[in-house]
Amino acid sequence: MDLINRRIAIRRLLFIAGGTLLLPACYRKSGKPTIELTHLVIEEEHENLLAELVETIIPSSNTSGGRELLLHLFVLKMVDDCHNPEDQAAFMAGLASFSTYAREKMGNDFIKLEPDKRLAFLEEMKDVKDEQIKRFYAITKRRTIQGFVNSKYVMTDLKKYELVPGRYNGYVKMA
Repeated sequence: MDLINRRIAIRRLLFIAGGTLLLPACYRKSGKPTIELTHLVIEEEHENLLAELVETIIPSSNTSGGRELLLHLFVLKMVDDCHNPEDQAAFMAGLASFSTYAREKMGNDFIKLEPDKRLAFLEEMKDVKDEQIKRFYAITKRRTIQGFVNSKYVMTDLKKYELVPGRYNGYVKMA
């Protein structure tokens, strides 16, 4: 009969406990959104499309981009909480129409386009005749910029805020 060392037994027990904690995360239902919303019903593919759209509006460079700052979730939460039902319905209809319009106009899904083609496509959005798509894009762009400007990253790392009077410099000679 083999005896097990106490350390080995505890290590194996911790591996089993950790595995049982991580196992439900591995079986995440596909198609389910990341964030819980009360008024909007969104699928995973729409969330991914919105994430790519946000990343195109604020791309990552030497600063964090829209996807990195999770601005697509901010846009969804703001539309869900702060917009009236008409805007919410127009947003959802525009989200579905945006995907099909991009496929018709560019010949491929918006997610599969290269970044320069995405940018060119978004620059043509002001000439779109469909009001749902225009309204969806306007809401998304406005909320994306709002989320970026008010993000913790911008407020702490990029914007150095000084109080209104500014610094006191006692060595400045008065004329």
